[in-house]
Amino acid sequence: MRKWLCIFIVLLCGGCSSKLAYDNLDWLIYWYMDDYVELKDRQEALFDEKLDSWIDWHRSEELSKYQQQLQQLRQQIQNDALDRQTIAWHLDKGKGHIDAIRDKLAPELAQLASRLDDEQVIYLFAALERENEEEEESILERQEDSKEERIEDLRDDIEDEFEDRLGDLTDQQEDIIARYAPQFERSGMQWITYRRDIQNAARRLFITRNSSDTFVQDLTYLLENPDDYRSDAYLKLRDENRQRYLDMAAELVPTMTNRQKEHLLEKVDGWLDDIASLKE
Repeated sequence: MRKWLCIFIVLLCGGCSSKLAYDNLDWLIYWYMDDYVELKDRQEALFDEKLDSWIDWHRSEELSKYQQQLQQLRQQIQNDALDRQTIAWHLDKGKGHIDAIRDKLAPELAQLASRLDDEQVIYLFAALERENEEEEESILERQEDSKEERIEDLRDDIEDEFEDRLGDLTDQQEDIIARYAPQFERSGMQWITYRRDIQNAARRLFITRNSSDTFVQDLTYLLENPDDYRSDAYLKLRDENRQRYLDMAAELVPTMTNRQKEHLLEKVDGWLDDIASLKE
């Protein structure tokens, strides 16, 4: 579910190929789904019908919301009106866009999931656990690095993120990022635990699906309420990292050069052009 939502969202930031990808979303999803479940002819026909309706809904109702937010962001950049509160608002709006897609798709995905046979369900959860094991191995390998190496890697990741939006960073900006990087806490293992918890909860629903009158409703709730399966410690860590990120971003904004500001505006204009193309 999470990756299907990401397919929708990532198209908005994919450059000149966005419209091509959006118009071929069915192929992209089947390409991704093939690692998890192979649909039978009747299942595929039903999924195609739903997918067409989701794309129509997303194009007609959601893209204009992204457009409106980006236009507001553009004006705030031009007017030097970005601050911590404004950045937090945009992050919340972005999460709201993802939540809207999730809430739209979840009930219908749950209905489609009820049609999977036992063999498909077994293959699905085996594939998910293989992915968990691969991710866990990668996280554990990174944990073998020294504290200094982990901080340097995180600093590089943050610099890459801001360079993508602003262009080359100044020494002052690199110093700000270097100061904040050690304050962020990695949440990789909490994320793996969450994945397994929510997948195990889903597995239990599938085991009793043929004898349960509430399978679709229960699976819909699970898909729509992922935070119910994140531990309090994980939620606390996620919020603390968000607050640190907002502090850092708010400190970086006043240091933007005119050239960086122009780079950021060009980035936003590119997203707006993508959305205009996708709406056609």
